[in-house]
Amino acid sequence: MVEKAKLLKYFTATGCIGNLLRMKDEEVDAATSSTLRSLNLKQRALGKIGLDEDQVSEIPPVHLHGYSLDRFEHGRIGKDGKARTNKYETIWLFFSDAQVYMYSYTFDLTSDNKKETTEEYFYKDIVSFSTSSETIDFLLNKREYNRFKLTVPGDSFFCSIGGVADAEQIIGAMKQKLREKKG
Repeated sequence: MVEKAKLLKYFTATGCIGNLLRMKDEEVDAATSSTLRSLNLKQRALGKIGLDEDQVSEIPPVHLHGYSLDRFEHGRIGKDGKARTNKYETIWLFFSDAQVYMYSYTFDLTSDNKKETTEEYFYKDIVSFSTSSETIDFLLNKREYNRFKLTVPGDSFFCSIGGVADAEQIIGAMKQKLREKKG
């Protein structure tokens, strides 16, 4: 794994010397992907929730993830135009016959800080699965921020989906399953 100090320099180094010291955008993405794989979050999620995968096979598990553009300390727009931050959000959703289980994990690329949560929702209590896309000010630049949204009465949960190419199709399948369960 890449040293956190190198990743911090990617976000904070400035000027000509900074450009020489800074990792390349693709190296940051590779380090992020490597960290994500090394965490083995699917198995960790199942362990935290206390389930076996065969108990949550109503539809295949869903993994959504991306750089957080609204809760971060360090950010940078790469030469490729992509917004990256030190916070990376990821969720796993598992579907049983009666419930949806959610495992959320946010990690910091530049420190050992993390946030981990689990939630359980009955289909009858879920108002919707949806996506939102908004234009936000990110480091004085306008950027599109695409997120997944799970809504229950009185609360909503969001997660970046910038790291998932087919997020809309995946969420569409989840919406269809919710319609079936509610209908």
